[in-house]
Amino acid sequence: MTSILIVTDAWHPQINGVVRSLERTAEELVKIGVRVEFLTPAEFKTLPCPTYPEIRLSLTHTKSVRRLITQFDCDHLHIATEGPLGLMAAAVARKDKKPFTTSYHTRFPEYVSARIPIPLSWSYSWLRRFHNSGAGCMVATRSLEEDLRARGFDNLMRWSRGVDEELFQPYEGSVLPEKLPRPIFMNVGRVSVEKNIEAFLKLDLPGTKVVVGGGPQLEQLRREYPKVHFTGSKVGEDLARHYASADVFVFPSLTDTFGNVMLEALACGVPVAAYPVMGPVDVIGDTGAGVLSDNLQEASLACLDIPRDHCRKIALDYTWAASARQFLDNALAAQAAFRDKIGKSQAA
Repeated sequence: MTSILIVTDAWHPQINGVVRSLERTAEELVKIGVRVEFLTPAEFKTLPCPTYPEIRLSLTHTKSVRRLITQFDCDHLHIATEGPLGLMAAAVARKDKKPFTTSYHTRFPEYVSARIPIPLSWSYSWLRRFHNSGAGCMVATRSLEEDLRARGFDNLMRWSRGVDEELFQPYEGSVLPEKLPRPIFMNVGRVSVEKNIEAFLKLDLPGTKVVVGGGPQLEQLRREYPKVHFTGSKVGEDLARHYASADVFVFPSLTDTFGNVMLEALACGVPVAAYPVMGPVDVIGDTGAGVLSDNLQEASLACLDIPRDHCRKIALDYTWAASARQFLDNALAAQAAFRDKIGKSQAA
């Protein structure tokens, strides 16, 4: 039986695309006979990340991480994040000359520059050294792969995402208050500055704007936009029914590498309005399941004419089973490439 240890700094109580992607991938891997283990901040004492308290930074050291990696005794090591655990796990693997893969989930340099005036080139230089030190770096889309390759990242592997089509579906009726005027323009996700939510809230649109999610910017935006309906965080079927209650899903982010929420909205039959940037270009593109434009108002209004059944049809092209198989193939390919590299080195 193949076994994989996934090291991640992103874990519960966070509710985001990274955590959901890792959990769903693991579930599907187990179904095909792979043993999957997780090394997360749940194993250690933690402290909240400044400006992002939901992220817990692990208080540990390399010796403890090495001990746990040894105890899990897995065939392959995958490092999902560039946080304290990810950095220590990579240091252990490099010192012990063991292969590992990484994945690039977040446009971290853009995220940092939204808060601190640090040049993008500095952040990308650091990330490039980290990801290039592994046997492969998994990326979700073609546009992200092209962007990172142009920045000097190598050994890039494609790992797409999926959607739970049984949970996210076109439910009948609405869970939103009946008093809210239609059409409903909705955003779902973390309410924080890097998600660019204010670009959505500032749009001149008919009906009602709805924001589903929690985060550090929630209370500020509630005060500044009293006409917007903020629901707070939702999970499970409640979340899916909120998606299905919308007429248009508006995705204003400029920093996401994929945007799982777009697939969830589409699976619920809701068209997507977004900027023509990484993520939306790959998921929506020319599928006709949404509208991409630098004028987000025009894109949002144009989405009102898109058939809901077509949106769901596009979403069903993405399955977690296919995503997990792609992840496993990448891990096996990285292992083989590492063995080949070692063999050539010894022969020389």
